[in-house]
Amino acid sequence: MSSRTLPLLFINLGGEMLYILDQRLRAQNIPADKAKKADWLEEDRKRVMNDIITTMFNKKFLEELFKPQELYSKKALRTVFDRLAHASIMRLNQASMDKLYDLMTMAFKYQVLLCPRPKDILLVSFNHMDAIKDFVRDTPSILSQVDETYRQLIEIYTPLSAGEFQLIRQTLLIFFQDMHIRVSIFLKDKVQNSNGRFVLPTSGPVPCGTQIPGLIRMFSCTGEEVKRAQFRNGGNYTSALREGSFEMFGERVIKLGTNMYSVSRPVETHMSGTSKNSAQHTKVNTAPNPLAKEELNLLAKLMGGLEVQRPSNTDSGFRVNLFATDEEEEEALISRPEEFSYEVINIQATKDKQASAELQKIMGEFQEAGEPAPSSSSKGDDLLAMMDGL
Repeated sequence: MSSRTLPLLFINLGGEMLYILDQRLRAQNIPADKAKKADWLEEDRKRVMNDIITTMFNKKFLEELFKPQELYSKKALRTVFDRLAHASIMRLNQASMDKLYDLMTMAFKYQVLLCPRPKDILLVSFNHMDAIKDFVRDTPSILSQVDETYRQLIEIYTPLSAGEFQLIRQTLLIFFQDMHIRVSIFLKDKVQNSNGRFVLPTSGPVPCGTQIPGLIRMFSCTGEEVKRAQFRNGGNYTSALREGSFEMFGERVIKLGTNMYSVSRPVETHMSGTSKNSAQHTKVNTAPNPLAKEELNLLAKLMGGLEVQRPSNTDSGFRVNLFATDEEEEEALISRPEEFSYEVINIQATKDKQASAELQKIMGEFQEAGEPAPSSSSKGDDLLAMMDGL
């Protein structure tokens, strides 16, 4: 297990979360007779993005994050992202947060699996960082926070060997190995099977620094080539592309980690599992599914309408529902398999004692029966405490 994996996991998952929230907030339909509401919608969208990115790249928070350490448990990391998502005026309840987290994790799992080389995980991270910089390009103070993190990533990760990157990749795959959630974008592109497992390609460019498989060369004891033989490689491979830039600026070449929601299309998620209907998911129609309500998986409708309440003397947040209706959301919460459920409560985004107490209560529930109370140095506590103080 690599002790340098956590920052890459956090930054890439955070980037995917920002992609999803930005796309859905932009996709809200504003009736012509209520066009004035577009003013507050765009303003609040920027505020949500800025608040989350500010918290995500807080200096003290990242100092704790970048310390060499093992990955947190799935529940502890999920709690970190619950806290991060509620660092703005936006509100998500448990079922909506479940849906958001499912999309984040499956997208990054796909990217890790398809990286041509283990080192390319860093290029995937840089694609996320480039997009995050673009989100805050008009806010210099936040942009400087992101740039500082960029410099840290370059300083820490570019000197690592291929073996160290392989260990990071292996650590990430171990973290993701039990997650098999179907996502319609992947199903429609035929890169994911109906059981939630990804399809690895047998075509396209080979990794940088390698040759197209299919040739065997034999050498004598003096090192002279004496014979060649060819074999069928079983795929349709092409020569390697040039290596992407590992600097703060430059072309990454690899497209993994870019925003797959930039082109508007439905995004559906649901748990994998054996059922009499599972075979129906092998062929996915690109048209909106008329059974979307029954399947609980149409992200194009997930956010529904924003419910905004603004008393004159208070700065109230708005609730974001990632389902078409409240009834759908409640049904999804009940039907979610236990192994994918997380004990989550609504956390206020304000800096008050109640939020701190609730977060401590959540962390207390992570203990196994009979375990001693964790010390202040327990894994994950420092990072969560740091977020609580932001």
